[in-house]
Amino acid sequence: MTPAAPSAEPYRRRYVGWWLVSAALLVSAAVCLGVGVSSGHHPLAAPVTHRPPPKAARSAETAKATPADAAKGLALPVVARSVPVSLSIPAIDLSVSLSVLGLNPTGTVQVPTDYEQPGWYHLGPSPGQLGSAVILGHVDTYLGPTVFFRLRTLVAGDKITVTLADGVVADFEVDSVAMYLKTQFPAEQVYGSRGVSALQLVTCGGTFDTATGHYLSNVVVYSTLVASTPAT
Repeated sequence: MTPAAPSAEPYRRRYVGWWLVSAALLVSAAVCLGVGVSSGHHPLAAPVTHRPPPKAARSAETAKATPADAAKGLALPVVARSVPVSLSIPAIDLSVSLSVLGLNPTGTVQVPTDYEQPGWYHLGPSPGQLGSAVILGHVDTYLGPTVFFRLRTLVAGDKITVTLADGVVADFEVDSVAMYLKTQFPAEQVYGSRGVSALQLVTCGGTFDTATGHYLSNVVVYSTLVASTPAT
């Protein structure tokens, strides 16, 4: 059963509080966090800040189509909340299971412990719900490419499929791929609701700083729900 939606006034107070915390974290920390480089592993994927999308539990709402969606004749379905268990991206020959991510004690977003398995940020919507679901994964290690290495090669129109624990399959279409310096990571844009059922995939990219053992940028794939298949 989907929890009841919170009232608008408590949400506004929570939104302001979380966003102030997020802004402070953006100033004080790097955007890519992970395993330390002492063992030779690069810290690779994850935005630094947490901003819980306000409509994570409101799966019964009807998503609003953007002008671009309307032009395509798409009526965006909304999928009930369920844990995503697998991710498929045919354009880069990727089919992989998913882990579940939360927050570190410092308030930063956790990163996957397995370099070959992306993770879903469970404090936001699940893929297909109204709002922005986020899946994070590593780009490489000192041994070579890992699960999201080819993420940056995706282009608008590529398909992304997420299978949920309840058996529903959610299909997304890539809208755009962007790269941001860590210091300019758009947390509100990546984690915030834009009135549609969106899925963002995040990894690291750009220049690798050998002095710090961090990439200087994040790659973000923006996609929108275009169809869903009920559980059989």
